[in-house]
Amino acid sequence: MNIGVFLLIEPFASVETQLRRARAMGFTHADITDTHAGGSMLGTAGFSPTVSLDDNPFEVRRLFERHGITPTTVCAHAGLLEPSSPGTYGTSEIMKAVKFAAAIGITEVVTTDTDPRSEWARSLSYAERVFVMAEKLCVPVRMAADYGVRILLEPHGPVTDSIQGLQDVFDRLGNPDALGVNLDTGNSWLGGADPVEMARIFKAKIHHIHWKDLGPEWVAKRGTEFGCGFSTIALGDGVIDIKGVCDVLRDAGIASSTLEIVGDAATLTRSKAYLEACGM
Repeated sequence: MNIGVFLLIEPFASVETQLRRARAMGFTHADITDTHAGGSMLGTAGFSPTVSLDDNPFEVRRLFERHGITPTTVCAHAGLLEPSSPGTYGTSEIMKAVKFAAAIGITEVVTTDTDPRSEWARSLSYAERVFVMAEKLCVPVRMAADYGVRILLEPHGPVTDSIQGLQDVFDRLGNPDALGVNLDTGNSWLGGADPVEMARIFKAKIHHIHWKDLGPEWVAKRGTEFGCGFSTIALGDGVIDIKGVCDVLRDAGIASSTLEIVGDAATLTRSKAYLEACGM
C-alpha cells in the first residue's frame, strides 16, 4: 500500500508549497486535498492548497509530477444533506471531480454528507437523510461508472459515520460497483462506530483509507461530533484500534491511503512507519 499525506502541511500555503514539503518528508503520494469550482481568490494568491475543478487536470498532474508526488484521490467533500444550491458544494462539483479524476488516471473521488449546517438539514429524519444523499449521488455514481472512476463515501456525518447509514445509502442506490468507501479511522470512531467492524463489513468496498488516531481527550466527545478534520498525534499513540483495522484490511488489495495528521515531520514519518510495521 502506498501511504500518502494530506496536503495541508503548512497553513496558508499553496499546493506547490505543500507538495515541496511532502516530498522533503519522503512522501511520494498525496490526495488532491481541496477542490473548488470556478476561481478562488486565496488559491490564485497562493494562500490556499486548493485546486480548481475548472482547471486543466493535466497541468495539475504535471505540478504533482514535478515534485515527485503521485495524486491518489480527488477530494470532493460535499454538503449532501443541505438543500441543493449553486452555493453549496454538491452534485455538480462531484460530477466535475469525476471528469477531472478520470482525465488524469485517478480512480477514486471522495465525498461525504458532512454534519448538517442548516436548520433544514438538521430537521431531516433518518430516512429523509438517506434519500437526499442517494438522490444527490444517483447521477454522479452512474457517470463515475462510465468514466471508470469510483465515488467513495467517507465517514464524516450522521449518515456515513454509521455502518447502517452507509449500507442504507448503498442499498438505496442499488449497490453499484462505482460506489465504495473511503474508511476514515478517526471520523468513524468519533461518530460512534467501531472502525474495525466497519472495515470488516465493507472490506470489499473500501478502496482508500484516511488514517487518524485520537487521544483520550476525545472519548467524551464520541457519538456527539461528526468529523475532526485531522489528528495531531502519531498513529498508535491514541485510543483507536489502528492495528485492528490493519489486521482486517492488510490483504484487501487497497492501493493507497492517506495520513490525515497535522504536526511535525517526525509525527508523520512515525505514523508511516507504524503502518508499515503493521504490514500495510
